Amino acid sequence: MNTFLGFGREHIERHYRKTGQCVYMHLKRHVIEKVPGASGGALPKRRNAKLFLDLETNGDLSSDDFEYEDEAKLVIFPDHYEISLPNIEELPALVTIACDALLSAKSPYRKQDPDSWEEELQASKHAKTLVQLDNGVRIPPSGWKCSKCDLRENLWLNLTDGSVLCGKWFFDGSGGNGHALEHYKEMGYPLAVKLGTITPDGADVYSFDEEEPVLDPHIAKHLAHFGIDMLQMQVTENGLRDNDIKPRVSEWEVIQEAGMKLKPMYGPGYTGMKNLGNSCYLNAVMQAIFSIPEFQRAYVGNLPRIFDYSPLDPTQDFNTQMAKLGHGLLSGQYSKPPVKSELIEQVMKEEHKPQLNGISPRMFKAFISKDHPEFSSNRQQDAQEFFLHLINLVERNPVGSENPSDVFRFLVEERTQCCQSRKVRYTERVDYIMQLPVAMEAATNKDELIAYELKRREAEAARRAPPELVRAKIPFSACLQAFSEPNNVDDFWSSALQAKSAGVKTSRFASFPEYLVVQIKKFTFGLDWVPKKLDVSIEMPDILDINHLRAVGLQPGEEELPDVAPPIIIPDDPKDRMMNHFMDSLDIDESAVMQLAEMGFPLEACRKAVYYTGNLGAEVAFNWIIAHMEEPDFAEPLAISAFGGVASTGVAGLGAVGLDNQPPEEMVAIIISMGFQRNVAIQALKTTNNNLERALEWIFSHPEPEEESEPALDVMDMENNVNANILAATGSEEPRIKDGPGRYELFGFISHMGTSTMSGHYVCHLKKEGRWVIYNDLKVCASERPPKDLGYIYFYHRIPS
Repeated sequence: MNTFLGFGREHIERHYRKTGQCVYMHLKRHVIEKVPGASGGALPKRRNAKLFLDLETNGDLSSDDFEYEDEAKLVIFPDHYEISLPNIEELPALVTIACDALLSAKSPYRKQDPDSWEEELQASKHAKTLVQLDNGVRIPPSGWKCSKCDLRENLWLNLTDGSVLCGKWFFDGSGGNGHALEHYKEMGYPLAVKLGTITPDGADVYSFDEEEPVLDPHIAKHLAHFGIDMLQMQVTENGLRDNDIKPRVSEWEVIQEAGMKLKPMYGPGYTGMKNLGNSCYLNAVMQAIFSIPEFQRAYVGNLPRIFDYSPLDPTQDFNTQMAKLGHGLLSGQYSKPPVKSELIEQVMKEEHKPQLNGISPRMFKAFISKDHPEFSSNRQQDAQEFFLHLINLVERNPVGSENPSDVFRFLVEERTQCCQSRKVRYTERVDYIMQLPVAMEAATNKDELIAYELKRREAEAARRAPPELVRAKIPFSACLQAFSEPNNVDDFWSSALQAKSAGVKTSRFASFPEYLVVQIKKFTFGLDWVPKKLDVSIEMPDILDINHLRAVGLQPGEEELPDVAPPIIIPDDPKDRMMNHFMDSLDIDESAVMQLAEMGFPLEACRKAVYYTGNLGAEVAFNWIIAHMEEPDFAEPLAISAFGGVASTGVAGLGAVGLDNQPPEEMVAIIISMGFQRNVAIQALKTTNNNLERALEWIFSHPEPEEESEPALDVMDMENNVNANILAATGSEEPRIKDGPGRYELFGFISHMGTSTMSGHYVCHLKKEGRWVIYNDLKVCASERPPKDLGYIYFYHRIPS
């Protein structure tokens, strides 16, 4: 017996013809919507919601405006004979048991929509006895602002002293710096009401002490104490009236184009995606991915073929889920303007918000994040890391002869030079993202930044509102120059000198991809080693020309570094040979360990972090800690077996995505320290069964990759922290490169709001049919002011020569 969630009747027909399996379960949900009746009561209005692809639309089925009736039938092919369920008279006992099990099984929808989210609010224990200070505070009906920062959204009024302060960030786009919570911790005043939600019917109230939303039966009295008349209030966006004059300077406001009347867009390619709880990073990336014709052809164009050859359990098939999601975004079936009857109904219910269509990618997220420690959680994630994770899955699950990820793949030529001998080594690696550093020293408004910082500190000391934000303005040309400059190579081993030496490395494009993805490296570390985000404005060009970054190879007069293996001292005791070599070669940098320990992390965890990241510094080791701090053996001592095997689960370094049978990270680090590429080190170790001495011999005897050897799969560039280099695992073929001119046009960008990749909100802007469109989860609108200077990831398409 089969249940097909996410497929239409024609696809089930194909499945029957292909497999001969003839028993299917048809699930249908009847949604009874309560609409206001003439007498003020509720008249049931019956709607039909097929539990196929339609189930992934954005109907808010948890609302009090709906009730449901579920209907289940068995359908027997080829005659389409139907048997209603439950039915214990006509069916054998085994079939009845199977039906009951399927109907009670936890689907991705039920798993991610627990009943506990629908609990009714309880009256706060503080409501009746709340003390309110007679401090003369009066709150205006609009135009609010956090008293400690410049935010004008997600504001909360403390019902004890009348303070107006910002809340925490949320996945839906509202955000703040947590000043309301800080105020509670300092003063102990328990109740706050969210400004902008106050109506004659009530308001949103939160109890810091009880740590949950609550009811305040005396809310009218409590608000009147500060001069707020509930009967005169109405819901406003961000607590602002149309005639309010409000500078749009905060990242949240500018990127989401808040306060502007954006026109909703409908039809194919203008379908929104529901936020499943901090899943905006996924929504933004998938909107950009399915705006690319190669991905549209590979999955939506091949949809009938993919469905025909889908496995018996299509929920566990990557290509099926990609085709299904692409169909939902591009078909237009889930992005239709409201019809006249629905507009009349909205007026009757006094609901003037536009109809929100869209799809809910629960099943797609459940599959694509399966077994991944980060993406399977409900925490916010880095959109760049998710993009690389997706490319990894695309590479591992080919669809037909065309691999759509080919459009992103390019070759990087790395030139490493020994500063003493002046000799060079040229190597190539595969990459998918151009990481562009932020040249803060090149800011064009340094005087303004200094003045703003002084005013901000003075305001903070005097507990006044901060001055209007001043954002660093960085020329794009300076960032491009920083990308092309040579970088120092730590622990470089010169084969010319047979010793460690100073080395520099320069990167150039050995090929230019069809689609160039540019990441602005906004995330860095402060002097206290606390991760922070650079709030900068970079005027990204609409037309980008990087032809001058084309690699040129070995130049006349240059001498290559010799292919000479470094000496390896073999201990007399064979049992301790490998372990002693590793410990001698990778002495743990105690200064980096202490830097991490001073930040509050367990000492043993700090030692493991520095060890597993090959002594590349405290910054890289900090990333390892963040990726592994939830593991059960995080704080246990470092344990290494006699053959270099690691007893800790942290051998994967910085969180490599979905790779099995990786060589020990310490062996890889030793080879990298000698100036070789990471993918070369991995391939050599795999070829020699992780024998370090033989691996080095293999590298020097194979200066060029063998044509018939399997390409290594490298997903983490240690020197760039998070940039992954994924080589296609497609048999014995070399990665396909689509080279061409290096001149590009901007067609999309993903922006991040917030102070960390682990928090905040993502929004996608795409240029379609000659105009910019903003994709903010379910909201798809024509963009009025696309904030191209505040983006995080940019998408460029090659301009044909």
